[in-house]
Amino acid sequence: MGMDSPLVRQPAATQAADPATTATICCYCGTGCGVRVHTEAGRVTGVSGDDDHPSSLGKLCSKGRALADTVRDDGARVLRAQWREHRDAPRRELALDDALDVAAARLAEIIGRHGPDAVAFYLSGQLLTEDYAVFNKLARALVGTNNVDTNSRLCMSSAVAGYKQTLGADAPPACYEDLGLADTVLIAGSNAAHAHPILFRRLEAAKQARPDMKIILVDPRRTDTAELADLHLPILPGSDVALFHAMLHAMQDEGLLDQAFIARHTTGFAALRERIAACPPAVAQDLCGVPAADIVTAARWFGRAGAALSLYTMGLNQSSSGTAKNAALIHLHLATGQIGKPGAGPFSLTGQPNAMGGREAGGMATLLPGHRDPADAAHRAEVAALWGVPRLPERPGLPAVEMFDALLDGRIKAIWIAATNPAQSLPDQARVRAALARAELVIVQEAFAGVETLDYADLVLPAATWPEKEGTVTNSERRISRVRAAIAAPGDAQPDWRLAAGVARRLAARIAPARAALFDYPGEAAVFAEHAATTAGRDLDYSALTYRILDEQGPQQWPYRPGLPPSRRLYADGVFATADGRARFVDVAYTPVAEPVTAEYPLRLTTGRLRDHWHTMARTALSPSLVRHVEAPWLSLHPDDMEELGLAENALATVRSRRGEIVLPARADASLRRGQAWLPMHWGSAFMAGEGVNALTNPARDPVSRQPELKHCAIAVAPAALPWQAAGWVRGDAAALRRALAPWLRRFPYAVLLPSAIAGGGLGMAIAAARAPETDLLATLYEELGLGPDASAVYDDPARGKLRRVALDQGRPRAFFLAGDLLAHDALAAWADGGDAPASLARLLLGQTGTAAAPRARTICVCVGVTDRAIAAGIAGGLDLDGLKQTLGCATGCGSCAPEISRMIACARTATKAIHHDPVHVS
Repeated sequence: MGMDSPLVRQPAATQAADPATTATICCYCGTGCGVRVHTEAGRVTGVSGDDDHPSSLGKLCSKGRALADTVRDDGARVLRAQWREHRDAPRRELALDDALDVAAARLAEIIGRHGPDAVAFYLSGQLLTEDYAVFNKLARALVGTNNVDTNSRLCMSSAVAGYKQTLGADAPPACYEDLGLADTVLIAGSNAAHAHPILFRRLEAAKQARPDMKIILVDPRRTDTAELADLHLPILPGSDVALFHAMLHAMQDEGLLDQAFIARHTTGFAALRERIAACPPAVAQDLCGVPAADIVTAARWFGRAGAALSLYTMGLNQSSSGTAKNAALIHLHLATGQIGKPGAGPFSLTGQPNAMGGREAGGMATLLPGHRDPADAAHRAEVAALWGVPRLPERPGLPAVEMFDALLDGRIKAIWIAATNPAQSLPDQARVRAALARAELVIVQEAFAGVETLDYADLVLPAATWPEKEGTVTNSERRISRVRAAIAAPGDAQPDWRLAAGVARRLAARIAPARAALFDYPGEAAVFAEHAATTAGRDLDYSALTYRILDEQGPQQWPYRPGLPPSRRLYADGVFATADGRARFVDVAYTPVAEPVTAEYPLRLTTGRLRDHWHTMARTALSPSLVRHVEAPWLSLHPDDMEELGLAENALATVRSRRGEIVLPARADASLRRGQAWLPMHWGSAFMAGEGVNALTNPARDPVSRQPELKHCAIAVAPAALPWQAAGWVRGDAAALRRALAPWLRRFPYAVLLPSAIAGGGLGMAIAAARAPETDLLATLYEELGLGPDASAVYDDPARGKLRRVALDQGRPRAFFLAGDLLAHDALAAWADGGDAPASLARLLLGQTGTAAAPRARTICVCVGVTDRAIAAGIAGGLDLDGLKQTLGCATGCGSCAPEISRMIACARTATKAIHHDPVHVS
């Protein structure tokens, strides 16, 4: 981007009153889409795609398009520092400087009593590279501990380990351009249609332009991504290694291996050949649960392709054998020479916006800056010299799950958590929360006020977030982009690196005064320059890269070496980042999932993402349009399993694993095999009763990457005997209401909060219990909702457990609550949402209207705001997908809704066909 670009940065201290546009990067997935933030008078007025960004070419998904909805400076944000001197005391606000002093004093005290390894730092792939660099330096060069890890441990650590084992370095060798150049694309363990929508749109366009392109999907569930696939392999959870071994076996049998490439550029194939000999497609058929013929077809398409590309993410990574899965997939490329050329290569799609940058900065217990290894004395000495300290700690640091285990057993006394929410996102939540409750000091550095981890914080530091920060991020194709602040951070919120540096200077004054100067940075550019210097001479070398170059020339891929052409692809010369320059085949064995099904826990549960939500919903829940597509969690089961369990559609079910249980509605889903279940991953205790989805999941870890098996656990499901049901809604700030109501709702076995579910904002709720709660409990809820004795309409029948209350404001509901039966719910919700008022509110609440109101419309196309009702009407009028696009505009934004609309069309046609062939309807 040239100096004459109209995109300008507005310094935080001098926000322009006139409209301005700032070029920055989306804060969601690792695609790294370019965003234009439109502001006026210091407020965000909208966002659009940045046509000049080479990774996204002006495209944004539904979440990116809705970013303006999430920019808040109200009760949804952490605006001031807070502190409590002991656990039984409430937190009180204090000045930010005082909070930084408290942090330094308490950390110094704990280090003095227990040593540096009593302190840990748990960071996030949503931090900028500059944030990572300062935190990492604070942990290792000042505190003196390697206990610094990140939620990327839950996301990408198996991909890191797989790349390092086979190719020698944590470096994805392909680029986004390859999506349009591949002849065969193997997608494994990724619902890219939801998790990486913009990349999926590029793949769709490539498939449309080149229909002969073959797309293979490996996924236990038939997802929206499967709609594009020519071959779907619905393998049993965890059986990926057996599948890839069998594909390699078939390719060898059919003479599809590149023997010259193997001989010239790799080592270790002989040992692997013996391994795969025992896993032909006929054997893998039983292990994987897919026909041997389909495995052979996949192998042929891959082996015969002029260019073969693989795309993979959490389905491989979040596993107790994740590293082996990654290595086994990479073997397919090495054995066929499908790497280092256009359209080819093993391409790990990064989950978080800057998980790559965090890895480059060494922000994990098992990494040092510049892709160095903390177990290597020479590497430690190099980083110590670059940082200007005598030495770095030798003792291995604890990765994420082990970090919280050490917190629970007392080895770690203090933990500093930044930009992540472990009290929702880590597996085995009961154990994680017990660990946080036991800690002597929990510092939580956070931007959003609704995250569960804040419940355990002794000290809260207010953090700036998108679009208030300056720095850099690295996306999945190794492209470094500038993140620019478009508005000032609200309240006392500060960029994460500044908060870390502020504490570091104060801590140094107490424990190592000479090192205080290590954290004197004039700004982000200086932090980046120091970090970039750590990459010099390494495989990712971008030591010559500066903010000025990024501002003048736009985003750049690494390695970035002046005078050399851009490095779109790695290993084109067949030389790998190993000591001998050869890639390595690794003799990895297939091992089943860590937790087999049993008579007590007979179902296999997998988890995954939804199209319009992100991680723990701290940000996406602030957008009404995103919430309107999916408002609450549910459990998907095969229809036959539903029948066997005695569960009707949307009936409440108790879901139990060896670690915990939750209650959810159950829904039939024919895309699953019998014996399998699926849950969306996004709901925690901030939105539902219990400890959230991760009360169930398994902390069993990969032996190399230490990544937990979040994707699979064994469960039992049974009908929940909760006949008393209630539902309500109140207009207002959803975030503030959620905090007020959450303690009350925890009294119920089933309770779900629905943020911003009705136009104008507010909070909905659904509740169930075995019997009606005590009167005083209901009275408390009425007070929270403003539905006390002065409510506009009250029709209570306590003897029958029926309660109906409505408060009106200017002729529309401001709040309502129904219990015992919910017959009036849809009519009240539609009225509150801008629909027609009932002819008689009294008759509605008394159940005398005679007909039930239609359910409130659900938004299918978030980008344009098209509802299921409008789409259904168009389909009834004979419109196909193209016709719906032309008339309603749906699927013309990011396009992510197209698969769901196509299913609606197919379902309607099937129903029509059934009617026409039913003799009852023949005249």
